[in-house]
Amino acid sequence: MAVLRLTEAPPTGRAAIPPNARGRSALATLRSAWGSVREDLDTAVARDPAVDTRLEMALASPGLHAIWVHRVSHRLWQRPGWRLPARLLSQVSRAVTGVEIHPGARIGRRFFIDHGMGVVIGETAEVGDDVMLYHGVTLGGRSLQKVKRHPTVGDRVTIGAGARVLGPVVIGDDVQIGANSVVVKDVPTGGVATGVPATVRFPEPGQDPREALFADPALWI
Repeated sequence: MAVLRLTEAPPTGRAAIPPNARGRSALATLRSAWGSVREDLDTAVARDPAVDTRLEMALASPGLHAIWVHRVSHRLWQRPGWRLPARLLSQVSRAVTGVEIHPGARIGRRFFIDHGMGVVIGETAEVGDDVMLYHGVTLGGRSLQKVKRHPTVGDRVTIGAGARVLGPVVIGDDVQIGANSVVVKDVPTGGVATGVPATVRFPEPGQDPREALFADPALWI
């Protein structure tokens, strides 16, 4: 019969993690989280001329609050057995910020929602890096089937207030979508989509894509 010595750790079925290793892992996680928060803050300050400091943005931006809560709820959504808490957390965020992001949605880095109120992002939506949405934007679905039914948005895309992007459409990189537009078809990289239903045009050589949005004043009415 084996005798367990007092100096030996009892068998656990897996290698014990040294306390110092756990501490380093926790510190690395905190540093990564703070780096992500600081990146979000710097992006938001750069895109909102009405705010001057990180502190003001951190305290007074519902769009940023919604993004931060989504990052937590999305991680919960990916864990078996944690989907209900993830949904409940997202609903709390919706009630507080007016922004509804399903915890299953995939959101890239440096994402910013200006004003925030009324934004809806569906479960299978995918959003790239450096994307900016204004209030009232919907990234919605057109199917009741459990399939990929929400938009895929590329990098450096701007979507104006009240725009609706519906279905599993693909929005290319550097696209600008005008306010109140309804997009139900793919938009190629670099395009400017405006109108109901949206039509696509491309900026003239040398024209700033953001300035191209103002070429159609009717879309702002």
